[in-house]
Amino acid sequence: MNKVILYCRPGFEKECAAEISEKAGTLDIFGFVRVKDNSGYVIFECYQHDEADKLIRELPFRDLIFARQMLLTGELLRDLPVDDRITPIVGMLTGAIQGAGDLRVEVADTNESKELMKFCRKFTVPLRGALRAQKILATREEAFRPVIHVFFIAPGCCYVGYSYSNNNSPFYMGIPRLKFPSDAPSRSTLKLEEAFHVFIPQDEWDERLGSGMYAVDLGASPGGWTYQLVRRSMMVHAVDNGAMAESLMATGQVIHHQADGFKFEPPRNNVYWLVCDMVEKPSRVAQLATDWIVNGWCREAIINLKLPMKKRYEEVRQNLALVRDALLENGIHSEVHAKQLYHDREEVTVHIRRFWSAVPGRRDER
Repeated sequence: MNKVILYCRPGFEKECAAEISEKAGTLDIFGFVRVKDNSGYVIFECYQHDEADKLIRELPFRDLIFARQMLLTGELLRDLPVDDRITPIVGMLTGAIQGAGDLRVEVADTNESKELMKFCRKFTVPLRGALRAQKILATREEAFRPVIHVFFIAPGCCYVGYSYSNNNSPFYMGIPRLKFPSDAPSRSTLKLEEAFHVFIPQDEWDERLGSGMYAVDLGASPGGWTYQLVRRSMMVHAVDNGAMAESLMATGQVIHHQADGFKFEPPRNNVYWLVCDMVEKPSRVAQLATDWIVNGWCREAIINLKLPMKKRYEEVRQNLALVRDALLENGIHSEVHAKQLYHDREEVTVHIRRFWSAVPGRRDER
């Protein structure tokens, strides 16, 4: 097995390909990329046989912006017999992995693949039984063991491989399954909810998304992102010249400021969260969030960067470099991650977290 498959949003294959090629190069792993427009996946084929496994172990998945999932695979299995699709798949995995903790039979996130989903659900049960019988799959799900992926790209055609549970997406097809709340003011609310799932470990939610926190939502109207903060019992300063949903204002947890988000300053010194989903140049939004972090006006920020039609990966790289360089220059101990979420469109979501350092002499000290 010398190939790495990355799932992505259809239409962003070139960005995903450029990113994996660059990231692999930093590990001195080289190969070539196979890209098919609007397919929803990219294949990076390593020149050296054993380097694909090294790539999925050592390249941090959370550092990939455009990839929804990353897994190791071998050659495409074609024309699987209708009366026995299982034997070739078991054969591909025999000797490659043993005692895996989970099985996911998946497809790309395209309209063409929707019909295959029905088959995948039915096929998972007998395949799971066969893999357990050969001890390729553990007798019960184990969260800390590798995950087996069977990725169908057409009826009877699939890639078979695995990912490491400590360096992959924990979600089926790399997509968190979220339900739109019927009382939310807009569907954009799912972007922020997904961001919480992707960027913040669930065992840290009580600490970092706790009730009673103060948050600022820039460009808040009508309140899709404010809704996510309010439902977590936060107090929110919503900043927008547009109107906020009456249902949010009725909670008593929202103060509406009819003001320019780029000029607004926090009315209190204990704001934990800044969130921003303004339709603006990505460099302006990135600089705005950076200023809030540098000034100590918030501890964490989640922002959306709207992307141009061309050179989208370059645009993201430049803006992330802007943020990281500014934080470094100001002695801010922080982490910055970006991901094109399932609920994003022509945009990426960026998470910035500031740490209050206890290292003597740092400008970051309180």
